[in-house]
Amino acid sequence: MAKLRSNHSRSSGGSANIVKVGLFAAIIGGLFMVFNRFTGNSDVLGENDNTNIEEAYDTEDKNSKVRGEDYLPGSTTGQIVGHRYYTLSYSEEHEQAEWVAYILYKNRLDKEWVERSELFVPDPMVDTKSATSADYRGSGYHRGHLVPAADMAFNEKAMEETFYMSNISPQAANFNKGIWRELEELTRSWARKNQKLYVVSGPVLSLPPKGKIGDNEVSVPQAYFKVLLDLTEPQLKGIGFVIPNEVSFDPLYQFAVSIDYVEEVTGIDFFPELMSKEVEEQLESEFNSDLWEFSKTKYNKRVQEWNLD
Repeated sequence: MAKLRSNHSRSSGGSANIVKVGLFAAIIGGLFMVFNRFTGNSDVLGENDNTNIEEAYDTEDKNSKVRGEDYLPGSTTGQIVGHRYYTLSYSEEHEQAEWVAYILYKNRLDKEWVERSELFVPDPMVDTKSATSADYRGSGYHRGHLVPAADMAFNEKAMEETFYMSNISPQAANFNKGIWRELEELTRSWARKNQKLYVVSGPVLSLPPKGKIGDNEVSVPQAYFKVLLDLTEPQLKGIGFVIPNEVSFDPLYQFAVSIDYVEEVTGIDFFPELMSKEVEEQLESEFNSDLWEFSKTKYNKRVQEWNLD
């Protein structure tokens, strides 16, 4: 079983890593363009016109290309739930999603935010029934969002979907308010800079849980992951994070890892439909965190304020 680790070296191999990232970009970029040419869906994913993105997302037919379902990770549970603005794979054993996946667009983040919902409800689309808010009562753990409410604050329906209990996981208070919040805010900053990001988040359920809470015995994960794929051409890039479910005073970049490493820890295959197995095997496990701009200001705010609230 893979051990959790933090990456205390931000970038190793120098120019070699840049070549590897370039290889990653070239392979993914080529496959992405071929996919779009064959399906005719370049506008749906926002290649040419942000207006088309909004129109497509706001239709009722729930076009799978709009939700990015061709980029979905593999499901180890077989229970995939497609909501209007994100998709998840639900684990009945742990009473939470093993992953959530969606595309984060700059033009949506720039919209005026709707009022936060705060109404946590069971997910009506989970066949085996999801956990309830009562499971968390008195547990000492926060009802932590996997899809952040702020990522979906552009309309009321999107906001409400983030409060389904399938999207909630037990997080230590100062993890939820601290390093997880920092990563969520940085992800939005990176999406604004790059126009859009493909986001996959979830608990690390491959490791024994720290415990169980509530009548439904919701597992308390040891750690959480986030995988980001920058869909901006010509230099597509990816990065992953694996962070223990506890307060942290370490810089966020120390938890940055390759996507291959996240796959090793979680047992999840993140892009089985986007890349062939042959192409996946060619990709190196290294990455270049210098291609992602970290914020010293946010880090200072976390260690000086958020961790202590």
